[in-house]
Amino acid sequence: MFKNILLAFIPLFVAVDAVGVLPIFVSLTEGLDNKERIKVIIQSVITAVCLAVGFIFLGKAIFRFLNITIGDFMVAGGMLLFCIAIIDIVNPVKKRRIPSNELGSVPLGIPLIVGPAVLTTSLIILQEYGPMPTLIAVMANVILAAIIFLSSDIIIKIIGISGSRALSKVAALLLASIAVMMVRRGIMQIIAL
Repeated sequence: MFKNILLAFIPLFVAVDAVGVLPIFVSLTEGLDNKERIKVIIQSVITAVCLAVGFIFLGKAIFRFLNITIGDFMVAGGMLLFCIAIIDIVNPVKKRRIPSNELGSVPLGIPLIVGPAVLTTSLIILQEYGPMPTLIAVMANVILAAIIFLSSDIIIKIIGISGSRALSKVAALLLASIAVMMVRRGIMQIIAL
């Protein structure tokens, strides 16, 4: 069982990409105090876990019922991320675009921590390793993402405020790139059907 959990954990670790999401987290939570940031992290973890667990059990049935493909799902998620990135890049005044009471759910919990890549990977490893290793691997990856987000203050101390602002713009460009990649992969999957 441990081997199956480890084999399920690795592709989900790549799909969650908590280290890659960290600059986006720092950018979105800039200006929040520590208490608000922890609240956002808790909200994002709860949202991500609920979506992932629900999707593991109901994903295929929902997609079949709505006649949605994984490609459709990836295109929609990519478009959402692209909109967030564009707002971040063109907004000259650094002010909160997303209220902090919603920030943990969207975009952090969904689609940054648990998005189309994690949901698609979950469906694949569910068939390969079964429900228990898949659930444990998803939970472990979401908790690991929370730990990485909680350590973001240390990273900010190392790079400074100007580094954080530069990181924010780079993160927005990375987010736009991730969004384009998701749309491209989604379109490729749709065409392959």
